[in-house]
Amino acid sequence: MIEPGKLFQLEGGQKRRKLALTFGALERDILGIAEKGTEYSFTSLPRAEYIKQVTAVLLRDPKLSEEAATTLKTLLAAEPFDELRLCNFARNTLLELLGTFPAEWDLVIAPHAAPENEDGTVRARDFFPGVAVYAEDIRSPFNIGSIFRTAEAMGAEKVLISPHCIDPTQPRAIRSGMGCIETMGWDRVPLEELPEDIPVFALETGGTPIEEFKFPERGICIIGSEELGVSPEALARATYGTVTIPMKGLKASLNVGVAFGILMQKWVEQLK
Repeated sequence: MIEPGKLFQLEGGQKRRKLALTFGALERDILGIAEKGTEYSFTSLPRAEYIKQVTAVLLRDPKLSEEAATTLKTLLAAEPFDELRLCNFARNTLLELLGTFPAEWDLVIAPHAAPENEDGTVRARDFFPGVAVYAEDIRSPFNIGSIFRTAEAMGAEKVLISPHCIDPTQPRAIRSGMGCIETMGWDRVPLEELPEDIPVFALETGGTPIEEFKFPERGICIIGSEELGVSPEALARATYGTVTIPMKGLKASLNVGVAFGILMQKWVEQLK
């Protein structure tokens, strides 16, 4: 890893690439899976302090959006300090600045019916009242578009997104959403403002197998970020329980959009 002072001496894209690599190495070190030679090794500086100094370098980037800067400052000031979440957000922010955001693929858009009747009025959506998803800190525009597309297709009433979730109106999100983001109702809502009068549950490992889970008639399902999953705070808020998709593979891992699709199919089966 490079000393923070040397990072200040780099310029533009070179600095962003080095920062992205540094935050990635820090993430792996925090998780205990650092590649040989990339472990955190500055004995005179605690890793948490190093992360804060490297983040200060990123905050000086002239192309950093005000929204991203605000999020970074919030994560820096958080108590307790979450090293992993800050590094993850910083790395994904840098990849976006570099134009290499993960899972941003060019899509061939297939023709689909316009959401209007012949007289130009918008067709009424057929959905299950009170069925909603809460997308927490989704970073990929492809994934958020996929989530909207699944939610609309399977009859969810609304998509709720967390304050740090990527903007669904991002062009690549709109493309992967295939028109569903424009027709679905959605709101950006802090976790603590989720309604108290409706069951809230989470899709995460370690919960009740999906075949045994009793889905509510009305409820909000929390799905977590691509790399970190559902946050501890969100798991605590999921007072109705946690549902898990059993897997047999060595990796035992699913893309968040795919996992949400499996969950919605099971939920709808019970609602029907």
